[in-house]
Amino acid sequence: MAAPSTARPGPDPATPATAPATAPVAPHALADPADVRVSRAATGLLGAFNTAGVLDASDVQVAARVGGLGGEADERVLLAVALAVRAVRLGSVCVDLAAVDRTVLGEGDELVDVSALPWPEPRAWLAACVAGPLVADGEHAPPGRPLRLVDGLLYLDRYWREEESVRRSLTERAALPPPAADADALRAGLRELFPGAESAGQRLAVAVGALRRVTVLAGGPGTGKTTTVARLLQVLHDQPGPAPRVALAAPTGKAAARLQEAVAEELPAELRARIPEAATLHRLLGWRPGTRRFRYDRTQRLPFDVVVVDETSMVSLTMMARLLDAVRADTRLVLVGDPDQLASVEAGAVLGDLARAAGRPEPALQAALGGLGLPTAPPVVNGVVTLEHVWRFGGAIARFARAVRDGDADTAVELLRAGHDDLGFVEPTPDGPLPPELLAGVRADVVGAGRALTDAARAGDAAGALAALEVHRVLCGHRRGPFGVTRWTADVERWLGERRLGPDRDAGPWYPGRPVLVTENDYDAGLFNGDTGVVLARPEGLRVAFARGGPPSLHPPSRLGEVATVHAMTVHRGQGSQFRRVTVVLPPAESPLLTRELLYTAVTRAREFVRVVGAADAVRAAVQRPVGRASGLRHRLAR
Repeated sequence: MAAPSTARPGPDPATPATAPATAPVAPHALADPADVRVSRAATGLLGAFNTAGVLDASDVQVAARVGGLGGEADERVLLAVALAVRAVRLGSVCVDLAAVDRTVLGEGDELVDVSALPWPEPRAWLAACVAGPLVADGEHAPPGRPLRLVDGLLYLDRYWREEESVRRSLTERAALPPPAADADALRAGLRELFPGAESAGQRLAVAVGALRRVTVLAGGPGTGKTTTVARLLQVLHDQPGPAPRVALAAPTGKAAARLQEAVAEELPAELRARIPEAATLHRLLGWRPGTRRFRYDRTQRLPFDVVVVDETSMVSLTMMARLLDAVRADTRLVLVGDPDQLASVEAGAVLGDLARAAGRPEPALQAALGGLGLPTAPPVVNGVVTLEHVWRFGGAIARFARAVRDGDADTAVELLRAGHDDLGFVEPTPDGPLPPELLAGVRADVVGAGRALTDAARAGDAAGALAALEVHRVLCGHRRGPFGVTRWTADVERWLGERRLGPDRDAGPWYPGRPVLVTENDYDAGLFNGDTGVVLARPEGLRVAFARGGPPSLHPPSRLGEVATVHAMTVHRGQGSQFRRVTVVLPPAESPLLTRELLYTAVTRAREFVRVVGAADAVRAAVQRPVGRASGLRHRLAR
């Protein structure tokens, strides 16, 4: 059985021998604070920071092992190592030791008074790090040490090498001669496909995609990113010469299926038949289970002329480095996503870094755009085009999402309390749980969607059951506790059971209408971590249906790997999915898991209606708490 797509399977063959063999592999970036463990063996600075809840026992153990292998006894250096390990565990690529006393608390941390901790003096701390045997000083320092200090940022060396690989690849591709494009054919295609003034952003994005080797297509929900991709493919297909070989990919199976379906709807039949089925990035690159290796890498490149990656906000630094290794230098690479959403569960925020990096105009690109009659001010830098016009996602949901994205807490709360038809707000009483009458709307949505799902599943209607699966979803920030997935799953199952919409008493784990979530990649079955399906009653017996961007695929339950019942899911699990109606359950305001990106991602999963369950101060806390992931990529791309 293949490992989950969010894991880093096996040791990195390129890691120096002095690197910690037990270095963390970036588990879920929104781990509950209760997961922090205290190491009984930790003493000195490591012990103080571990006891305070800043460092986990695993951070301490890795630092101690690295220090032991490298012959480093200075506890200031060991603290720096532990903080670098911790940074990766929580999604950052590096740590800024000069500012870490002010930035250390982030996603998944306990709220502690870090000002009382014995922080080393920054200059002496950095000097101690580079004076010892563990830290390579500067980008040009020879390899072989487990950590590296560059521009004041301390990296585990593996992540420095990956960041440098991504930067170098993007810089080299930008310096290559532009891909061949017939200006007359391109001009005609843009005029035919984007006749309206409101399509100016899409028109520019398609032109950049045709004229540049790497394009970053950014934008929020409903801004037409998928339509733009489909029309870019059509424009490239209509260029003189052989039709380009195209690959569509996404980080998860669910996102890949949605990309396949959305692009197919926009393409003419002739072109649709030429494009292979969208794949996960792991499948596209040919991941070899049990290793960090892929079939396609810098020695054997992917055989495609155009590679489109959707939901790029979910792509980690490690996966981006592997992707760029495998994509030929002359290939057009189109990275699509919303940089305001939650970043990868692993280390890095590559899309956000690319979308927000400063850069210099490219004279050849600017001249070509001007020749096509497209605006050249402000100039396109780093191939980034951000779509702003909203086509299908409007009303109060869109206004609320913008307020969250822009950090406007007052407007966000005002919109929630205004009683809009597409935006609901369920506030608990100050001194107790949610009264049953406040949950009536949630219960009605759950029961309505559950009835449609169960009726279709019992009738063996795969398309109807899969459509019902996307009618309503409960999204939570926590996995456990009163605001978590476990509790809300139990509530949903109880509500459905009261209406006889759950399993019969002797049904066992598999029953018609059971919604399931795949939790491990299964390449034999063609199912991937994050795929959702539903159990059907069929003449041949129970089957589990999954949407694949075409006719549903049906699988005997006995052939499936790791799955879980999915009545509620974390916001991270819901990323890349869309539902007609969404209920967002917010934890208390003091929860460090509550961030702007989490709330924005949750509410933008809905097409028609969002209900926020939580206190107003929790909404304010989320809006005012953006996630900060440390990385040097944005700064280095701007050089």
